[in-house]
Amino acid sequence: MEVITSFFGNISNLLDRVLGALSSFNFISDLLDILVVTIIVFELIKLVRGSRTFQLIKGIALLGLLFLIVKAVNMETTEYLFTSLFQDGLLIIVVLFAPELRKILERFGRQSIKDFGIFNFRNSVDYEKTVTETINSFCKAVADMSETKTGALVVFEKEAPLQDISNTGTIVDAKASAELFNGIFFKNSALHDGAVVVKEGRIHSAGCILPLTQNTALASELGTRHRAAIGMSEQSDAVVVVVSEETGLISYAKNGALVRDVTSAQLRELLLDEYISQEDDADQKKSKKGLGKIFSKKGGKKDEK
Repeated sequence: MEVITSFFGNISNLLDRVLGALSSFNFISDLLDILVVTIIVFELIKLVRGSRTFQLIKGIALLGLLFLIVKAVNMETTEYLFTSLFQDGLLIIVVLFAPELRKILERFGRQSIKDFGIFNFRNSVDYEKTVTETINSFCKAVADMSETKTGALVVFEKEAPLQDISNTGTIVDAKASAELFNGIFFKNSALHDGAVVVKEGRIHSAGCILPLTQNTALASELGTRHRAAIGMSEQSDAVVVVVSEETGLISYAKNGALVRDVTSAQLRELLLDEYISQEDDADQKKSKKGLGKIFSKKGGKKDEK
């Protein structure tokens, strides 16, 4: 009987607390407070995701978790060391994140409210149109570069952000066109030796440095561009396209696998399947096709990792 009474007493106390919180809720100020905090957190996440800062934050979070474990098992010496470290935590954070904090302030100073991501909803129809036009322009440029044996390396960003890669080159942020692709990879261009990163249907950056694959089982004739394409595809979900300067052959890398000697038409089909959602007539759900159809085509020769 006492257990039942205690249970209902706890329920009553909980309801009283909830009702008290609701009664003290100021709709305008509290809602505005929540909105401001949400915007700040959202913009901070956008700023650090895809960069080394995010890895640093993960490391700090793991240290915090380790500290809780140490405290729970009463490891006094280790707890003292952690406590000494975290006493100056604010100063450490300011030192570690000084470039990012400066970037945040500069970004807030440049932008208006409509530029913040939470207010900037993307129109899916316009987005798909932009991406389709970019893919068409790119494949036209690739066909030209293949004929003239102009070397090229282009990364199509997908879900995994590649801001760290973009930061190694020059930010372009321009509408894509065949002429612009050809101009960037023209042999006398200052940016022709690096990679181009395409993000959300726009040429985001050029002259970027990609990580080389560590795979030693690759064919010996593969040059730096192909090895960089494979390396980038090993570390992200991007599709990386290569045009060989020696042979003019078109290749692409995905998930660490290199598919060589494809046509511009096959490349266009692949990119559209990868980056444009298509509605399934059977179940009315959006899906994205994989690479299996391209792998099975006669025009493509697949080099595994």
